[in-house]
Amino acid sequence: MNEDIRTIEPKAVWKNFADLNEVPRPSKKEERVIAFMLDFGKKLGLPTQKDAIGNVVITKPASKGMENRKSIVLQSHLDMVHQKNNDTEFNFETQGIDMYIDGDWVRAKGTTLGADNGLGVATIMAILESEDIAHPPIEALFTIDEETGMTGAKELDPTILKGEILLNLDTEEDDEIGIGCAGGVDLSAIRTYKQEPVPSQVEAFEIKIKSLQGGHSGMDIIKGLANANKLLNRLLFDSYTNFGLRIAHLFGGGLRNAIPRESQAVVVVDQLHKAVFLEEMKILIDEIKQEYKSIEPHMEITIQPSKMPEMVMDIGVQEGFLKAVYAAHNGVYRMSPDIDGLVETSNNIARIEVKGGTAEVHCLTRSSVESNKIDLANSLRSSFELAGFEVELTGDYPGWAPNPDSSILKVLDKIYQNQNGEKANIAACHAGLECGILGSHYPEMDMISFGPTIRGAHSPDERASISSMQKFWKFTKEVLQQIPKK
Repeated sequence: MNEDIRTIEPKAVWKNFADLNEVPRPSKKEERVIAFMLDFGKKLGLPTQKDAIGNVVITKPASKGMENRKSIVLQSHLDMVHQKNNDTEFNFETQGIDMYIDGDWVRAKGTTLGADNGLGVATIMAILESEDIAHPPIEALFTIDEETGMTGAKELDPTILKGEILLNLDTEEDDEIGIGCAGGVDLSAIRTYKQEPVPSQVEAFEIKIKSLQGGHSGMDIIKGLANANKLLNRLLFDSYTNFGLRIAHLFGGGLRNAIPRESQAVVVVDQLHKAVFLEEMKILIDEIKQEYKSIEPHMEITIQPSKMPEMVMDIGVQEGFLKAVYAAHNGVYRMSPDIDGLVETSNNIARIEVKGGTAEVHCLTRSSVESNKIDLANSLRSSFELAGFEVELTGDYPGWAPNPDSSILKVLDKIYQNQNGEKANIAACHAGLECGILGSHYPEMDMISFGPTIRGAHSPDERASISSMQKFWKFTKEVLQQIPKK
């Protein structure tokens, strides 16, 4: 761990972030970070509890003179997205994040940084242990499994909180005040296939796509970044159509909430077609690189001879698979007609695997409009069911409907203008914040979301702005002081 991180201002936040990043905390495996937070609260002598699902709540009474203010819930999630570059040797199960300073940015060496939502967690920790920050009564809520299902928010004990205002610290632009977000649903399409012996007189190749930008499948989907799974499928479809290419196995992408950066397949092609196959692929690869040259400048697509596989995919199932992935929508499906620049509905074809007689495709469909989320999910379902896949929809969670008349919004908007001399960007986002789910448990709770600037979340390019963190810390402390009276 780079000790220089602990010297950055505000030190109270960065030293807690450094401590937190020493604890492995993948989604659905939060046992160690839960224990870390329980120990943190107890060492401060504050009432600390864990609910049945694993969320941690630490309560702190109001500072002197603030007892008559409305009570607040400070909320962030404990888990982080685990992604790394293929050439990075790193074990997320046992190692802490290796951080370094790069100008105004804090980064990690070849992995995700965990600023999403670790900086929110660290900020709350700094407030809990502070002795000189004025604040109303606080309930600090640290949820689990936000990144892969929002299980913590969904299963939160609905009697555990008493706060009247919730401050979610999971927004990634420091000039934005969030008042709404998208809901989502996971789509899984799976089918089995018969494996066939590799035909005679064929050549084997490995096709690999890597070094794409990737990023957050909600916040970054509007950028039109390349999806490695869709690009690989385009190459395979072309060569199957023209040269009878056969797939031995394929693997691409990873987590549902990350735009796939890498995808690869081992294929075989008839020896008679080898030269023209390679020439055709070169032409198509050059076309793809030209299409994406301005937004994917580091894209790499390679075709190399491979060890001969023993089996290939049944040709009929392969054709249906390639056509279904080609037909399945990826990217922005609909922009909001009501909020300028907001993606309303999208889909991310996040992970594809073809191996050992089973083909799987996993997507995350998002929308701030429930009916449109269902519409896109049904469109995807239809594409895969026509190809013989079994389709399952799971992990459904609601969006957070914007409330432009929110009382706490007016407080934050005024503070932001006073501190920065300009209006904040009051917006809904296309990410899946927990506010929608938490609001279903506590419908009378006034909610808002804000945070420091983070770039490249859910990818190894994730980075957090140091100057933005200072701006955010100043803003947060003033918000605590100006919470309205009861």
